[in-house]
Amino acid sequence: MRVVIVEDLALLREGIIALLQENDIEVVAQAQDGDGLLRIVDGHKPDLAICDVRLPPTFTDEGIRAALKARRRHPELAILVLSQYVEPAYSRELLAAGDSGVGYLLKERVSEVRTFIEAVRRVAAGGTVLDREVVSVLVSQRERSGADTQLDALTSRERETLELIAQGRSNGAIARELVVTLGAVEKHISNIFAKLDLPATNDDHRRVLAVLTYLRATS
Repeated sequence: MRVVIVEDLALLREGIIALLQENDIEVVAQAQDGDGLLRIVDGHKPDLAICDVRLPPTFTDEGIRAALKARRRHPELAILVLSQYVEPAYSRELLAAGDSGVGYLLKERVSEVRTFIEAVRRVAAGGTVLDREVVSVLVSQRERSGADTQLDALTSRERETLELIAQGRSNGAIARELVVTLGAVEKHISNIFAKLDLPATNDDHRRVLAVLTYLRATS
């Protein structure tokens, strides 16, 4: 796996690089701003770009704008965005750019080494990862709106399972979180796919499509 890092805080940037290298993940280049992200992606053709949402010069949304532009130039590029705060709109915008290889985490997850490395590997492999705090905010927004959605067909346990899928959890991790058997999780996921009308095909990633349905319903 070949990774580039884009973060304006030198201490955090160097910390992430050291953490990745300790876990046998190659960091091929680093930058401090959006233009730098585009330059190193064009030059190094990495598997994954890890970038901050807010970068110089205005520290608003330069990072995610540059990441989306890089994705348009290189559709095979996986993107893991890091943010200081929960900003659900950015997670939806990122996921709208493609149905695989995207992630959105709070920066504090970097200190949760196992969680962070698992997220890096999952996104680089084409998976989707959303920070659990982002998921919680999306759920709260939906509960306040009271809107009818496809999710209304799901049982409470199926909804919990889908929320954990949106966080990038594996079936085993979901089973441990819900204190159920792996077989029960597989059954819940099968029911989710059926109720969200996501039949098995050779081309579509149903877990990712389920997450996209979840995000649309909770926006």
